[in-house]
Amino acid sequence: MKEPLRITYRGIEPTPAIEAKIRERAARLDRYYDDIISCHVTVDTPHRSQVKAKLYDVRIDLVVKGAEIVVRREPAQHPEHTDLYVAIRDAFDAAKRRLQDHARRQRREVKVNEHPPRARVARIFPDEGYGFLETPDGREIYFHRNSVLNGAFDRLTEGTLVRYAEEQGTEGPQASTVALP
Repeated sequence: MKEPLRITYRGIEPTPAIEAKIRERAARLDRYYDDIISCHVTVDTPHRSQVKAKLYDVRIDLVVKGAEIVVRREPAQHPEHTDLYVAIRDAFDAAKRRLQDHARRQRREVKVNEHPPRARVARIFPDEGYGFLETPDGREIYFHRNSVLNGAFDRLTEGTLVRYAEEQGTEGPQASTVALP
């Protein structure tokens, strides 16, 4: 990091152990992205109710080359954040993922969502509850009624175009998921 780490505490007394944990996790971020300009960590206890357990909110503001990355986990959605160390861990894990994503975008290595393969229903046996798909390369793949999403098995006929996910079954290839496009 080019600038020193800043830590702000709200509603909580800082301890050497908490500060050491934050500094350790912040130093690790340099492994995932080597051009971090600054990092500001805010530790807060926004819920001060006497009835409920205290939930910790850890916010991380990172300034990196070309962007500002803000990580904030909503404490109400994470009941395990009654433990400050868990809240710190989760926030820094999220920051790590966001830095890795930013680095991939900068290298133009963004993941491309591949479309699931398509096939046609070659044969269907409605009374027995199974059928076979024919892939564009001419292979046949078995599928069962339970593999068809949204209860659409009864709407399938020979020639119907479907999307599928393939896996190796005990007797050859089979479709683990079949869906209408």
